[in-house]
Amino acid sequence: MPANGQTAAGVTVPDTKLAREATKLVRASTTDLVYHHSRRVFWFGSLQGLNRGLSWDPELLYLGAMFHDLGLNERFRGSGRRFEVDSADEARRFLQGHGVPEDSIRRVWTAIALHTTPGIPEFMEPEVALVTAGVEYDVLGIGYHDVSDAERAEIVALHPRPNFKRNILQAFTEGIAPRPETTFGNVKADVLERFIPGYERTNFVDIIENSDWRE
Repeated sequence: MPANGQTAAGVTVPDTKLAREATKLVRASTTDLVYHHSRRVFWFGSLQGLNRGLSWDPELLYLGAMFHDLGLNERFRGSGRRFEVDSADEARRFLQGHGVPEDSIRRVWTAIALHTTPGIPEFMEPEVALVTAGVEYDVLGIGYHDVSDAERAEIVALHPRPNFKRNILQAFTEGIAPRPETTFGNVKADVLERFIPGYERTNFVDIIENSDWRE
């Protein structure tokens, strides 16, 4: 069965030319781990959208899901920027190259850039909210029982997650360790604190107290 046009748990992957080319690019440029995770993010995000009664553009959600972790790839590790921004910029370049309208590009970019910043995306456009919802479901298990056992099993049968917890944490560590300064103020500081000996997270209070302001 082709990667696009697949249906699982009542949700069908968009089978547009843009979606097919995005699938091809992501499949060729990242690991099996990230590819399968990204596809699951689309499905779980879609199911959470149905649970929340939202209306969204399936193609934009798919694009956000597929590109959201590309910034973990080795070629970005010297960028000095958050991996989420590298991922979002890759999506923007791809979409601009295909003549996608600017508002759609903005939604995809924002969905990717904010997917590790909890407490904000859920109040934004549905495509932004649901990329984060899909990531939170697949990585953190947030809302795990919002999806039925049968639906979950159907999706995981298409895109397995062997040793996923350990492997995704390793991927995060490898993708972020070369740019530890980018973890300030976001959840990835927890990853480096756990897995990189000697790592010390930047402290917000210290920055305030040690600034050049006298008081």
